[in-house]
Amino acid sequence: MSRLVIVSNRVAPVNEGKTSTGGLAVAMLAAMRKSGGVWFGWSGEVTETPAGEPKLFETGRLVYATIDLSPRDYDEYYSGFANRVLWPLLHFRLDLASFSRRDYAGYLRVNSLFAEKLRSLLENDDMVWVHDYHLIPMGEALRHAGFTGKIGFFLHTPFPPHEIMEALPSHADLVRSLCAYDLVGFQTKRDLLGFRQYIVESARGEVHEDGTVKAHGRSVMTGAYAIGIDAENVTRMAEGAADSTAAQRLRKSLGDRRLIIGVDRLDYSKGLVQRFLAFERLLESYPANRNTSTLMQIAPPSRTDVPEYAEIRRELEEAAGRVNGHFAEFDWVPIRYLNRSVNRRTLVGFFRMARIGLVTPLRDGMNLVAKEYVAAQDPEDPGVLVLSRFAGAAAELTQALLVNPYDIDDIAEAVQTGLELPLPERKARWQEMIHVLRENNIYAWRERFVTDLQAA
Repeated sequence: MSRLVIVSNRVAPVNEGKTSTGGLAVAMLAAMRKSGGVWFGWSGEVTETPAGEPKLFETGRLVYATIDLSPRDYDEYYSGFANRVLWPLLHFRLDLASFSRRDYAGYLRVNSLFAEKLRSLLENDDMVWVHDYHLIPMGEALRHAGFTGKIGFFLHTPFPPHEIMEALPSHADLVRSLCAYDLVGFQTKRDLLGFRQYIVESARGEVHEDGTVKAHGRSVMTGAYAIGIDAENVTRMAEGAADSTAAQRLRKSLGDRRLIIGVDRLDYSKGLVQRFLAFERLLESYPANRNTSTLMQIAPPSRTDVPEYAEIRRELEEAAGRVNGHFAEFDWVPIRYLNRSVNRRTLVGFFRMARIGLVTPLRDGMNLVAKEYVAAQDPEDPGVLVLSRFAGAAAELTQALLVNPYDIDDIAEAVQTGLELPLPERKARWQEMIHVLRENNIYAWRERFVTDLQAA
């Protein structure tokens, strides 16, 4: 049987107890723990003289293989092209994209480096599954390195309309790189449609009825594969964490107040400033929530060396300060803003006690926080998910209260509706969503993609 070799920009921490809350890391670790295989990627370390060969670490059925990056590689590949060009572009934020040929050259160079280092670890019948926007050219680089086995690619972010994609100077080269894969997967049908439209309109290619696209001299299978979570595991974890020390402390500090919770990386795509403004509007329009409802926003910092992230942090701190300064009482603070990471077990315990899960990204490939919030709920007294219609999860979690994240009145009204929703309706909405999450869990997602890659 072929080994499955996962390639991602970062490899989840070997110490699983310290696993990042990042969606890709949590999801891939859950899938790989069951199937085994090799997980290859950047170690997260930046060194002046990176080691020549990957560092290997074996645990159970899983082998981690990591490489370090040089300061120049980190600067150009990661901070530069991946996070100052591709990330904003793929999230429809052309105004924040900052293209430079130097960074693009660094992006290609590091992808070739990844391919070179991985090639020495590969066996002829391995299946390689490459993940996300950091590594779009990796499949083409592996082909140039002589690997002839199956290679699949999955994009965790949205894929924009072709008119936005064409604003990228290197768009044609990147899409040609995607055509080096045997299977290219997207989160939603909307993202898949965006890619297929690009193939037809920009690459002058063809889309066949079976999902195959033909462009740049290759035929590539394409499909939508909505990533899931290990719903049963999240439920068990939340049950166990409900009476943890942290949960008890939070419950005691809230008193009888209702908790509204948001958990996101500190990122301009997450709609955090609009979320704070919507909570402010809630307190203005529905004064009964003053001193009876609390918003807790957990937003660990990310990409702190990228200027746009320093700006969003400043804006968020100003918004929180203004709302708290205006509405706070001597025994109540409207917004509890935590600019740091929280242990995942603690998080799901917090999810379980929250009446509202507030997930309002301006654009998101999927958003696994939304799914984990639902899975963490008490079946006898579930909370309500308020979800952006521009998150990929909205296509599955149709019983959430869907909102326009740009419309702060819409968000405020949805939160108020959720706070007033009677228990029978909360239960009915939750039961439909948890059924979807259990059916389309992380293992089903992995099996669907791998089965299609084998057949591609």
